[in-house]
Amino acid sequence: MKVLVIGGTGALGGHAALHLAAQGHDVTITGRGAGAHPDTPLAALGYLRGDYVAGDFTVERLRGFDWLVFAAGNDPRHVPQGEDFGEWLIRANHVALPAVFAAAREAGVTRAVQLGSFYAQAAPDLIAGNVYIQSRLAACEGARAEGRPGFDVVSVNAPFMVGSVPGLPSAIFDPYVQWAKGLIPIPAYAPTGGTNFMSFRSLSEAIEGALLRGVPGHAYLVGDENLSFAQYFQLFFNAVGRSDVIIEALDQELPLLPDVAIPQGRGNFIRYEPDAGETALLGYHRHDVANAVRDVAAQFG
Repeated sequence: MKVLVIGGTGALGGHAALHLAAQGHDVTITGRGAGAHPDTPLAALGYLRGDYVAGDFTVERLRGFDWLVFAAGNDPRHVPQGEDFGEWLIRANHVALPAVFAAAREAGVTRAVQLGSFYAQAAPDLIAGNVYIQSRLAACEGARAEGRPGFDVVSVNAPFMVGSVPGLPSAIFDPYVQWAKGLIPIPAYAPTGGTNFMSFRSLSEAIEGALLRGVPGHAYLVGDENLSFAQYFQLFFNAVGRSDVIIEALDQELPLLPDVAIPQGRGNFIRYEPDAGETALLGYHRHDVANAVRDVAAQFG
């Protein structure tokens, strides 16, 4: 199939693009810059420059693709400087994202996956007080609302992710590895609480499964392992050979995982078990988080 991955220059979209290409699909990726990072295998894929918030993915530009994966960034890291956070989220997630799916339908795309966030399904009590989670729910619902017979739209909603794309820098995982190696002077502790974690590999498999077998209009809550933040960060110390250092759980903010990145609040958990039938349908691996951390440590160590 000819597949377009919007947001394919980033970590999650890039990993999915490479996974789909490895299965024999003709994959094109998009990004807002001049091209994919030259040190990654993403540079060998087709490239289409565009910004979905600006309306760049018109019917004409999407024509000729069979499948669409929407994995573009639309979280607090991507809000332009000086923009109002809430207004940006409305423009990006409530308006621009569904418009891409409407254009894809008109262009003749037959299957589409919207990569979303797990909060609205795994912790619905957080929706009312969080504009970010509200906007991610609007994106999930808005994309699927554009589905019609002949244009199947599926959402894959993922938890905290861990993994790497060869050669692609990471402002998140590189510091984790340097900290675990003792090169960043922050004590070995983690905030209390925890969440569900999933590897890039498992998510890419789930995206492929959704394209192949996902039920049109369905939103799949995917995930893998429920870990405390202390257990999670311990994996990084173990991966760099410092398993003798024991991560202590403390009720205080960690600079590498600030409180703003924990919507459920420090000290709280988001625990769930992915539906076994859905996991089998999508065909993704479980118990892969430690493997992903070892890959990250190898890349950034």
